[in-house]
Amino acid sequence: MILRAATLCLLAPLAAPAQEAAPPLFNLVTLSAQAEREVANDTLHATLAAEAEGVNAAQLADGINRAMLRALDLARSYTNVRARSGNYQTYPVYDKNRVAHWRVRQELRLESADFAAATELIGKLQSSLVLAQLALGVSGETRKQAENALVGEAIAAFEQRARLARDALKAKGYRIRDLNLSGGGPVPPRPLAMRALSAEVAAPVLEPGSTRIVVTVNGTVQMQ
Repeated sequence: MILRAATLCLLAPLAAPAQEAAPPLFNLVTLSAQAEREVANDTLHATLAAEAEGVNAAQLADGINRAMLRALDLARSYTNVRARSGNYQTYPVYDKNRVAHWRVRQELRLESADFAAATELIGKLQSSLVLAQLALGVSGETRKQAENALVGEAIAAFEQRARLARDALKAKGYRIRDLNLSGGGPVPPRPLAMRALSAEVAAPVLEPGSTRIVVTVNGTVQMQ
């Protein structure tokens, strides 16, 4: 028993340092900086829809299906435009708690880097479909390349702010404790809505414009 008690006494001082709390952090400064540039829009996104309403839901669905089939056939002839079907909705319209008639709607979604071909196709489709949304933006690859190019600029801007903070606090130096990078862009343009016309219409006129790409750096530095 005496030997065991002596052993515990010897081990206790060795375990004590491991239980000590980490020293508190001090002189921490949280900073944020960003780099940005305007990048020319290179991708068109459009949503068109076949719409109909009446008392016979089955007949409406048949008409919508045939209209969408014709639209897809036409879209496939434009090899530089990616086309796919979108949401399909059938819903009742009520009048005094009874179904007065039905509405049926199906979307056709287009995406292309060839603005001339896409707008020409949209003009032809508008004779039978509604142009529900038209927006311009940058492709995923273009955004990635722009953000990669901005990373160095954003970090350099962060370090410049860290040096300014160091000088303002009259510190000898600083140490970066953590750093977070994030990219982002603006909200897509407001959708453009138009009604279907009875005859083929001229292609929409577009001004491609640009998108602002932003890379933000957030981090904490410790002044020394």
